[in-house]
Amino acid sequence: MRVVNTPILDTACSIFTDLGYTVEAAGDELRAQRKWRVVYITDRDPRTVVDRGNLRCFVTASDRAQTVVERIEAAAPTREWVVMRLNNRGGYEIRRPSR
Repeated sequence: MRVVNTPILDTACSIFTDLGYTVEAAGDELRAQRKWRVVYITDRDPRTVVDRGNLRCFVTASDRAQTVVERIEAAAPTREWVVMRLNNRGGYEIRRPSR
């Protein structure tokens, strides 16, 4: 099992913390909670992620975001998900599924 300490997950942790979430390690992912909402955050390939929890955030570099979205949509998950695109200027964008 790898240690949750990648630059992408570190950035996601900071973003979720700034949004008021309590963030903790959950295996090789992060678990962010605010009130009743729990979001599992990962930088792993969507095809390898365990489908747990109701909310999932896939964090990736901006240039990989479209590929991640396509892989998630191909898997047709039953959980709600978003892709957080990180850019090289420290910003981010959220991409939601097209329904």
